[in-house]
Amino acid sequence: RKSVLSLRDPMAMERANLLNMAKLSIKGLIESALSFGRTLDSDYPPLQQFFVVMEHCLKHGLKVKKSFLGFNKSLWGPLELVEKLCPEAAEISASVRDLPGLKTPLGRARAWLRLALMQKRLADYLRLLITRKDLLSDFYENSALMLEEEGAVIVGLLVGLNVIDANLCVKGEDLDSQVGVIDFSMYLKNDIDDYRSEERNSQIASILDQKNYLAIAKNNIIKLQEENQQLRSENSLILLKTQQHLELTQGDVSVERDTYKQSRQGLDEMYNEVRRQLKEECQLRQDVENELVVQVSMKQEMELAMKLLEKDIHEKQDTLIGLRQQLDEVKAINVEMYQKMQSSDEEMKKKNDVISRLEEKTNQITATMKQLEQRLQEAERHRTSAEEGTRRFKLDFANKADSLQRQIEHREKQLQQLEMDLKIEREWRQTLQNDLHRERDSVAQLSTEALQINGLKKEFHRLQDENVQLKTICEDQEKALEELGSKLSESKLKIEDIKEANKALQGGQVWLKDKEATHCKLCEKEFSISRRKHHCRNCGEIFCNSCSDNELPLPASPKPVRVCDTCHALLLQRCSSNPT
Repeated sequence: RKSVLSLRDPMAMERANLLNMAKLSIKGLIESALSFGRTLDSDYPPLQQFFVVMEHCLKHGLKVKKSFLGFNKSLWGPLELVEKLCPEAAEISASVRDLPGLKTPLGRARAWLRLALMQKRLADYLRLLITRKDLLSDFYENSALMLEEEGAVIVGLLVGLNVIDANLCVKGEDLDSQVGVIDFSMYLKNDIDDYRSEERNSQIASILDQKNYLAIAKNNIIKLQEENQQLRSENSLILLKTQQHLELTQGDVSVERDTYKQSRQGLDEMYNEVRRQLKEECQLRQDVENELVVQVSMKQEMELAMKLLEKDIHEKQDTLIGLRQQLDEVKAINVEMYQKMQSSDEEMKKKNDVISRLEEKTNQITATMKQLEQRLQEAERHRTSAEEGTRRFKLDFANKADSLQRQIEHREKQLQQLEMDLKIEREWRQTLQNDLHRERDSVAQLSTEALQINGLKKEFHRLQDENVQLKTICEDQEKALEELGSKLSESKLKIEDIKEANKALQGGQVWLKDKEATHCKLCEKEFSISRRKHHCRNCGEIFCNSCSDNELPLPASPKPVRVCDTCHALLLQRCSSNPT
C-alpha cells in the first residue's frame, strides 16, 4: 500500500529519486577518493557532483518566502540553525559570514557545506538538524525530504565521507553564480568497473565499520563521563542528607527521652481510668443479660398463649359461629395484646439503641442504668397484667360456654358477619406472627453482641496480664539502673582521686598551650575576639567564659580560682560524699 501511495505522490517519487542519486554520488565519491589516493580539491568532478546532489536534497520541499525583490528559496536559513543546536558549528557560520566574495544566501550555504565536509562533521551537523523537526517545519513543507525517513538515511550515508580528506579553497571560488546540474554520465558504469568496484566496496565497508566503531566508542565515553559526574553530585547530596539525618536523630533521641518520662505517668492514669470503665461496662453487661433473659421468657409465654388461642379457635369453630359477643371480647383482647406487643417492640428498639451507644457514651452509663431498671419494672408489670388477663379470659370462657350453647339457635342468622370477623382476626394473627419473627431476629442479634462482649472481656484480661508483666520488668530494670548509677558515681570519684594523686606525683597538672586550642573543649565553639580563652585551674584545659564561669578553692590554692563546669560538678560531688 505504501508503494502504491508513493507512486501516486509526486513528492514521494522525488524523495526516492533524490535518495538514489545521493547513494550513487556518495558511493562514487568514496570509491574514487580511495583509488585517487590523495587529498581532494575543488576541481575534483565527483566532489562537485556530490555538492550538487546535496544542494538538490536540501532544497527539496523548501517553503517560498517573500522578500522585497520577490519570492525566494534559501538554504541558508535552516543551515544557520545548526550553530544554535551545536556550539562547535558557530566557527563555520562566522567564517562563512566573513567571506568577502559571497553575496547571496545560496553561496553562503554552498560554502558552509564545503567547510563542514573539510571538518568531517557534515553528518553530525545534519543529524542534529533533522532531529529538530519542530524548527525545520518553519522552512520545509510537510512532505520534504529533510522531514521524512529518506533524510535520516542520507545522513547515515554521510558518515562514510569521514574517511575522505578534502582541501577546498572557498575564497577564490565563485559560489553565488554556479549552476547546480547533475551529470548522470558519471554514474553509468560497465561490467569491468563493476568487478573492480567489488574490491573497493569491501575496503570501503571495512573503513566505514572502523569509523562507526570509533564514533560509538566516543559517544559511550561521553555518556560514561556524564554518568560519573552525576554519580559524584549524587554522592555529595547523600553525604549532606546523612549528616542532616544524624543531627535530626540526635535531637529526636533527646526529645524521646523526655517524652518517655511524661508518657509513663499518663499511661498509669489511663490504666486506672480504663480499669474503672471496664468495671462499669461489666456491670452494665450483666444488667443487659438479665433484661434479655426476661424478654425471652416473656416471648415464650406469649407464644404459648397464642398457641392455646389457636387451638381453642380450631376446636370451637362450629360453636363460635353464633357467638358474636364472645368474638367482640376476643377482638378487644387481641387489640390489647397487639398494643402491648407494639409497646414491647418499641421498648426493644430503644434498648438496642442503648446497647449500640454503650461504647461511645461511657460517661452516661449511670443515667441509662436507671432508665433500664424503670423499663424492666414496667415490662414485669405488663407481663403480670397479661397473665392475669389470660386467666380471667379462661374463667370467663368456661362460665359462658354453657350460656353460649343455649344461644346457638338464636344466633344462626349472624353467621355471615362472624365469618368476616374471622377473616379479619386471621389477618391480625398473621401480623402478630410476623412481629414474633422479627423479635426472634433481634434476640439473635443481642446474643451475638453478648458473645462479642465476652471476647472483648477476655482480650482485656489478657492485656491486663501483659501490663502487669511489663510493670514488673520495668521495676526490675529501674532498680538495676539505680544500683549501676550508684556504683558508677563511686567509681568516678575513685578515678578522680587517682588522677589527682597522679598529678601530685608528676608535679602538677599539664597546662594546655593557647595556640593548641582553637575551640572550647566543652561546647566546641570556636574562639574569637568576643569569645576568649580561659584555663581551668584544676584540669589545665582551655574553655570559654560560659563553660568556666565557676570559682572554688583547691588544695594548691586556698583562694577561689576559676574551674570548668565538669571539674566544678566533680569537686562539689566529692565534697558532698566526703564531708571530712
